[in-house]
Amino acid sequence: MNNVYVREVDQRLLEQLRKVSLSMFRKGFFSIFRGSISARMGATRFLINKNSAVFDNLDEESFIVLQDKLDYRWREASMDIGIHASIYRHFTEARFIAYGRPPHAIAYSLTHEYLTPKDYLGCTLLGQKIEIYDPKSYRDWQDRSPVDILHYLQASKRRFIFIKGCGIVVYHRELQGLLKIFDLIEGSCQILQIANLDPSLANQISLLNPQA
Repeated sequence: MNNVYVREVDQRLLEQLRKVSLSMFRKGFFSIFRGSISARMGATRFLINKNSAVFDNLDEESFIVLQDKLDYRWREASMDIGIHASIYRHFTEARFIAYGRPPHAIAYSLTHEYLTPKDYLGCTLLGQKIEIYDPKSYRDWQDRSPVDILHYLQASKRRFIFIKGCGIVVYHRELQGLLKIFDLIEGSCQILQIANLDPSLANQISLLNPQA
């Protein structure tokens, strides 16, 4: 292994992250250069993709191990590093974190304040009403996001935040848990968009879930 920053990282973990990243890329949750994924390495250390990472072709050179406190090496990491560091500092149960931009979820968020899943899996596993967080202004969102996202996660008691026009940030104990939340939100938004185009389908869904 040539990358000294990840020399001590288990190769199986790197392979898991590579596979999950490729899966999220194929689903459209990551774009070629945009998104982020990380794994806790200790009480104050974590592994995260570099800012030059290409998500359908990650390798050991795509990652860097950092402390959760700002230092010069943060410049090599994903632009989302502040979000990841803040979550790891305040949620000891956070083992993995990802930020993705599922297209149907982002499109849905632009015209709604809440996600109200009508499909069975979305409704039963996500809940009947999920707030879509409004960042208000995109201009300074990058600077505010670590603090604002942390405060939302602490107040909501959820493992994810669905951000209007921006995407979804999720933390979890398991990598599969990350994938499931992204997939459920994106799937529920896509189903609602399809149902909105077909009134007869929307009526059928409402009959299946009368309490929503």
